[in-house]
Amino acid sequence: MTAPAPRPITLLLADDHVILRETLRESLEAEPDLSVVAEAGDGATTLEEAARLAPDLVLLDLEMPGFPAAVTIRRLLDLVPRPRIVILSMYDDPGYAQELLALGVNGYLSKGVGRRRLVSVIRDVMEDDARVLLSYAPADTPVRPGQLSRRERELLSLVARAHSNRQIATGLGISEATVKRHLQNIYLKLDAASRLDAVNKAVAGSLIPPPLGQGGRRPR
Repeated sequence: MTAPAPRPITLLLADDHVILRETLRESLEAEPDLSVVAEAGDGATTLEEAARLAPDLVLLDLEMPGFPAAVTIRRLLDLVPRPRIVILSMYDDPGYAQELLALGVNGYLSKGVGRRRLVSVIRDVMEDDARVLLSYAPADTPVRPGQLSRRERELLSLVARAHSNRQIATGLGISEATVKRHLQNIYLKLDAASRLDAVNKAVAGSLIPPPLGQGGRRPR
């Protein structure tokens, strides 16, 4: 029996530039697992919409009218349920980014980030609730292999044992479409051309254990 499609990740876009918000909405809603439920152009509206709609994740600009960014972040983190927060900033300041990560945000990304990277970060944050997704890289910079999420490492370990997409979906309680999406992210992060290539690169980078010697077989 095919597993039901998972509920889309709900997003709140908080930025005072309308054109950027519209561009982000159009880009993110092209992904079947993402849904933009609200937009905000200032800190007060961001907090009101987050409290009203309880989005899974807030994409937050640092320089909006209203509250200072740190105040907005702290109040968002006080909400129940608490949304994940990914900062989109024009400033590539490692010290400031680390301060925000210490506050509890899940990621800090340059506004020059590419769509695929942004979508990958959103999915990783929702998968692991991580607070280590720090990036100032331009859109064409490869993602470092060490950024594989826990779920991606788990899934790739099953690939290494020659499990099919259907077997992986059943074992992890997700849909086959979700498995394929995870694999696409893995290929991107590892710059891999196939399942075997991804497994070999992950093993070489000590991201997953070698499949041989554990009763496994190399993936087809």
